[in-house]
Amino acid sequence: MNHRRILDKTFFCHDTRVVALELLGKFLVRRIGKKEISLMITETEAYDGPNDKASHAYKGKTKRNEVMFDESGLWYVYLVYGMYNMLNIVTGAKEYPAAVLIRGVERVNGPGKVTKFLKITKSFNKKKSSRESGLWIEDRGIVVHNKEIKKTPRIGVAYAGKWAKKPYRFVYKNIL
Repeated sequence: MNHRRILDKTFFCHDTRVVALELLGKFLVRRIGKKEISLMITETEAYDGPNDKASHAYKGKTKRNEVMFDESGLWYVYLVYGMYNMLNIVTGAKEYPAAVLIRGVERVNGPGKVTKFLKITKSFNKKKSSRESGLWIEDRGIVVHNKEIKKTPRIGVAYAGKWAKKPYRFVYKNIL
């Protein structure tokens, strides 16, 4: 049986950490022309609300982060170091700024490498995760058990003090 269900807003409209965990084992799908590339999500990081000092939303709404305050299920894509696009999916309730960074997929580790491999640019920013946008997430029935998940502090956010130490990074151990 080929079980492929595209995840919609209802999946993403939950607690950011829960969504980050539940994305492990789901498939990031990118359509380029007539070709579809689908890779299992193996690593995520949660950025949870206005008090999370590691989040772009910590200092309030800006032109760059305004999509984090929008409805869940939208892509938040931004450039770091002037060269790497970062792919995030907005989660939770509208006006509660939260998102999950897709840090790794099967065979591709590192958020900048994921976007480069899948040719994901800032053009996806504020677009809905959907077949129409050419970038979406599917549930194909793979269940990832808690014992298969490694929880660690997020990477590259030491400036966030105690927030940097929170175990908001999730890695599917059986893939890596």
